[in-house]
Amino acid sequence: MPRRFAPRAAAAVIACLSLALSGFSLPAAAEEIVLRAVSAFGQNTFFNQRFRAFVDKVNATGGGIMKIAIVGGPDSLSPFEIGNALSKGEVDLANTSGAFHANLVPEALALSYTDKNMSELRANGGYALMDKLHRDKGNMVWLGRLSEGLKYHIYLSKKISGADLGGLRLRSAPAYRAFFQAQGATPLQMAPGSVYAQLEKGTVDGYGWPSIGIFDLRWNEKTKYRLEPGFYNVEVGLYLNQDVWNRLDEEQRAFLQKQVAWVEAQTANDLKLEAAEKARQARSGIEAITLPPAQADAFRQAARETGWGSLEEASPEHVEELRALF
Repeated sequence: MPRRFAPRAAAAVIACLSLALSGFSLPAAAEEIVLRAVSAFGQNTFFNQRFRAFVDKVNATGGGIMKIAIVGGPDSLSPFEIGNALSKGEVDLANTSGAFHANLVPEALALSYTDKNMSELRANGGYALMDKLHRDKGNMVWLGRLSEGLKYHIYLSKKISGADLGGLRLRSAPAYRAFFQAQGATPLQMAPGSVYAQLEKGTVDGYGWPSIGIFDLRWNEKTKYRLEPGFYNVEVGLYLNQDVWNRLDEEQRAFLQKQVAWVEAQTANDLKLEAAEKARQARSGIEAITLPPAQADAFRQAARETGWGSLEEASPEHVEELRALF
């Protein structure tokens, strides 16, 4: 799992990847194009499996139109560097989260704060607005989402009572850093690859993570509790360099969008997968700390208020329109 790369290190990795794939340069329109792709998630993790299914389908059905070559993952490029690499055209396609490139497109955090599904966002104009913001600010095209309806949770190595997180040191991410601070915790941003060791050392008391995926990273071995309810909406999506999009012909664009629609349809089963994951956590000895209804409502409301409040500071010109659509 990754560590945060310094800009020079990230540039060196990308240069090596580009050299290794020099034979995969973008061809002229109407010829088969090979997209250089990276993933923010480890090869055998839940949030990479659906991306691999997407890649496999493109490569199986896209003969003469499009292929995808996976050129890197979090072992070679930090998730927090993927947005910059994609924006600059050093890679073409990414399986990542908007939370990882909020430095370029702060409005991408709204993707974590919405309760609307992709069908609603495509119908109400939310998708079009978010795609435009990514094009204008990040030189990216937002193609679609690879998870639907999953929530983040707080996982702990020590028991707490209520929703007061005061004194806790929690591994955090940009999407929920402000919320953790508002609840009294000390948020510590670190790459997923560092979390196991920090749990083992007792440097952190817990972490924020989706309802699915802790077994992929072996964090279950150092986890005793999961706080209920969950909060926010886990967003993992497909992002394409805009210059590459502009070079695609109509057939290639239509083919790509068809494959995105196919992989988005796979998210319909996510809530069943979440239920199965929580049952597995219980069998492994992880206890759910369930807040009473009034506390649970206050907890979710605090998450909404701090999330959108932080977005208002980062993007005052767009926050009202985002709130209306998302």
